[in-house]
Amino acid sequence: MNPVEVIGISKAFGSKQALRDISLSIEKGELFGLIGPDAAGKSTLFNVLVTLLSPDSGTALINGYDLKKDYKQIRRIIGYLPGQFSLYGDLNCMENLEFFARLYGESIRKNYRLIAPVWQHLLPFKRRKAAALSGGMKQKLALCCALIHKPEILFFDEPTTGVDPVSRGELWDILTLLKAENISVFVSTSYMEEATLCNRVGLIQDGKLLGSNTPQQIREQYTGCLYAVSADDMYRMLQYMKDFKQAKDVYTAGQHLNVVLNSRQDEQDLYAYLDTIPLAMKDIQQISPTIEDCFIQLMKTERNE
Repeated sequence: MNPVEVIGISKAFGSKQALRDISLSIEKGELFGLIGPDAAGKSTLFNVLVTLLSPDSGTALINGYDLKKDYKQIRRIIGYLPGQFSLYGDLNCMENLEFFARLYGESIRKNYRLIAPVWQHLLPFKRRKAAALSGGMKQKLALCCALIHKPEILFFDEPTTGVDPVSRGELWDILTLLKAENISVFVSTSYMEEATLCNRVGLIQDGKLLGSNTPQQIREQYTGCLYAVSADDMYRMLQYMKDFKQAKDVYTAGQHLNVVLNSRQDEQDLYAYLDTIPLAMKDIQQISPTIEDCFIQLMKTERNE
């Protein structure tokens, strides 16, 4: 049995349907990413799986324990880092770590090897109050506190929101190391580029799971051909490209426009159309879809259906 089996979970808050029949599984030692924008339902699902919220329907098995009947056992075998900093701000780093170790009946020495790669960043600040730490250091301290009892499954909700790019990279490096410890990691993020760091990802929008697979397989499921188009006046280029009838979709992507065609057979028509546009410094090239492009396509397909 997989460490996490989610079976048809739904949850509503009044008229707002936060989760819609979510089903997924996470394998032993896997780094699984739940990817989606703000308010997509990521935190609600996490709060259900760590037994802080009850689902309206459906259930989940956490290492074989039933979500509703065995919540006490589940809480002993998981680690949880919520999106908001939830440690004791008036305690210093060492005091927080000692508190959580004792809470689970463990000692820091017993599982120090597990947290050592993270704790080494905190050593210069171990006597500093947790509230006075930077965003990245707060997340590293929270990770140490969540790992000190060596959980079988780690739930990490939005770990890099508000964290500087260097700390973001360090946190993801640490999460990948947990696979060697056979710890399953379920992480959520709104940063699409972080999907490539996961073994598998689930794409969620408006409480519904749009797809679940490896990052590579999700990209391979992309339909159509994707082109990057740029010009000296991107606003006017966008208006022109919206009139190109062969385009399945047109949207901004950083410094260029992404134009989706049905197939390579429409490429010559695209070049011919660009020649008629009275803008300077036009450029076009075919590109490979990113996870974000796949998410956009799945989201628009779902809306159309």
